Amino acid sequence: MDDKRSAEFRDLLEEHRERVLHAKRRGDADLSDLASARSAATADDEHDPEGATLSEEWARHAGLDAEAEAELLAIDRSLGRIDDGTYGVCADCGKRIPVARLRVRPTATKCVDCASKS
Repeated sequence: MDDKRSAEFRDLLEEHRERVLHAKRRGDADLSDLASARSAATADDEHDPEGATLSEEWARHAGLDAEAEAELLAIDRSLGRIDDGTYGVCADCGKRIPVARLRVRPTATKCVDCASKS
């Protein structure tokens, strides 16, 4: 991958990283608020007819936080591949990953053929 293309994807990944970090910070604040609400809630939260329980909300937010962490790790690994010159090379077959695929999924580690086999 040439320097111009590498710079394009570095920018794309760094912008994506900022969006994920922003969403994660919002999620962390939501988890903090939920933790406060859980500690102040009555023991009968599980039978509240008003909708989702605090436990359900906690599980949902915790899941979103885990997804954000995984995405940040994938972004950091992709930035590392740009640095070592392996970005855009399929981890399975060694062929080039199409630029169009990388623009849609900049953390992709496999070409379309190999990804469809998994």
